[in-house]
Amino acid sequence: MNHLMATFNLTPSYPSTFILMGIPGLEAAHNWIGIPFCACYAIGLLGNFTVVFIVGKEQTLHKPMFLLLCMLALTDIGMSTSVVPKALCIFWFNMKGITVGGCLTQMFFLHTLSITYSAILVAMAFDRYVAICNPLRYAIILTNARTAKLGLVCLTRAVLFTFSGSLLLIKLQFCASHIIPNTYCEHIAVAKLSCGDITVNQVYGSVVAFLVIGFDVMLVVLSYSLILRAVLRISSKKDHQKALNTCTAHFCVMLLSYSSILFSNLTHKFGQGIAPHIHILLANLYFIIPPMLNPIIYGVKTKELRDKVRKFICRR
Repeated sequence: MNHLMATFNLTPSYPSTFILMGIPGLEAAHNWIGIPFCACYAIGLLGNFTVVFIVGKEQTLHKPMFLLLCMLALTDIGMSTSVVPKALCIFWFNMKGITVGGCLTQMFFLHTLSITYSAILVAMAFDRYVAICNPLRYAIILTNARTAKLGLVCLTRAVLFTFSGSLLLIKLQFCASHIIPNTYCEHIAVAKLSCGDITVNQVYGSVVAFLVIGFDVMLVVLSYSLILRAVLRISSKKDHQKALNTCTAHFCVMLLSYSSILFSNLTHKFGQGIAPHIHILLANLYFIIPPMLNPIIYGVKTKELRDKVRKFICRR
């Protein structure tokens, strides 16, 4: 990252700062928009830190399923923190400027955490697949050590994709304009400020979207199709219900996360008739709504976690 920043700073055509406009067209409502943004962010932080704390403190929760849940919570915290604090500075204090280094850093963490988030959802789907379709071998296939390695693989994949995108920005020549009509820096938004051809950057964005969103969604759908087939074969109604309950929280989280990002991407690529502020609002909601709702969904639907939280609160 330091090398990339140094390269940008040495490029004569590169502006010293960028201007993040927030949500163009809704400038008059920025103060009011900041209130739900802040509330969702605060609730998300509280919920996700609670999940991390409870899982870390309770030895009985040191299992692959809850370790993956911890990874998801940490990713949620990182994603929302990459976007919301700067957005609030724009909404409430009109602090629209961001340095080149700040923009690159935000972009790197934002894309890395988003790709990691998707990979963790796939890992969680695989965890439920093994738990239901091959329960006798679950403890052998998914140990805590293997789960940690799986998390490292998810992060490594994300870093490689994001670093490749950062390298593509180095070759671009930039015009006088340095205004980004958004609340945060992202690859295509920065690339569009270039005077030159950004076809490679657009292809990169499409390829990453296909490999990450398309491939990950396909794996999640495959996992849950196999899970559904296995559940339907269970003769006992009690066991049938128990198997479904173990997947409900995961399925709700994945439906929420992928539907929001798919809708945002589709409207961005094909919804030319939709007002720009709608695109930006949808993109921002992806970084605040799932991080806020994920711990609530797991807290309500996962009995072990719910009981531990209740026990901790009563003890206090």
